[in-house]
Amino acid sequence: MRAVVRKLGRAAAAVGAVVSLGVAGWLVWLLPGPQLAAILGFGPVDGVVTVYECHEATDADGYSTGTDCTGWYVPRRAGEPARETVIESAAGKHPHGARVEVRTARGRAYELSGTAVFDTGTTTGMLLVPFLAVAGWLVSCARGAAPGDGEGWFFAALGGMVAVIVLAVVAGILVAIGVAVF
Repeated sequence: MRAVVRKLGRAAAAVGAVVSLGVAGWLVWLLPGPQLAAILGFGPVDGVVTVYECHEATDADGYSTGTDCTGWYVPRRAGEPARETVIESAAGKHPHGARVEVRTARGRAYELSGTAVFDTGTTTGMLLVPFLAVAGWLVSCARGAAPGDGEGWFFAALGGMVAVIVLAVVAGILVAIGVAVF
């Protein structure tokens, strides 16, 4: 009987790990996924924004979130209407009348910039790390570890959160340098 309960517990842990990874993937796809894909340039260019003006953007608490540029968006696909839009976390302050190729997600336009990579990369990483830590702990339980042996995974999750911030800063700096050079 004890062996059956142990096998059921291991199977439940394995299923829990798969569910945790599935929920993590779904949340990334639902929340920061489209913006991250647009920022990193997956897919063809959606259209061109003719910039009116650029300004320093702030969040609800007053902290700077980079530069936003408003302008007139003309899509490349036929049948879509032209409209006013915002380039969120632009690569820099574009002069009035500049034409910027963008990709769109959820009604906003994006271009590759260090600030956008940092912001969206941090959001994505902070969303993924807890789910990955729980999935790792559940996989270790499925392989035979005692369920109480989870403190190492907790500290791994904390280390992962710090690593996400460091990696996002490094990626943001490298992208900003690349955009400035090329």
